[in-house]
Amino acid sequence: MSGPLTRPVPPPTPPHEQVPRPPQPVHPSGESADDVVRWAAFSCLLVPVVLVVYGTSYGGAAVATLGLVVVTAVCRVMLRHAEKNERAAARVLAERPGDRRRRRARPPHG
Repeated sequence: MSGPLTRPVPPPTPPHEQVPRPPQPVHPSGESADDVVRWAAFSCLLVPVVLVVYGTSYGGAAVATLGLVVVTAVCRVMLRHAEKNERAAARVLAERPGDRRRRRARPPHG
């Protein structure tokens, strides 16, 4: 069996030749917070069923479900906040008129 597949990495572009890139999705695979939260909600339903099938008490399964629901809700809030900040940062970068490195201080008036 061969080793893991890797993609060749392009050589770095010199700073003066870099072109602005479009904003990347928050998650590298392109999943949004909705997709992640949907899978987490599915897990919140599946885990208690599996626990009861394998002999955990209903009370123990209920406590585990409650814990998963709380963690999922907190993660959902954090993911939404991160996506909101990512969109705001992309908007600020898109609205910026030029590269800051090329700006020069204005001469004093008078």
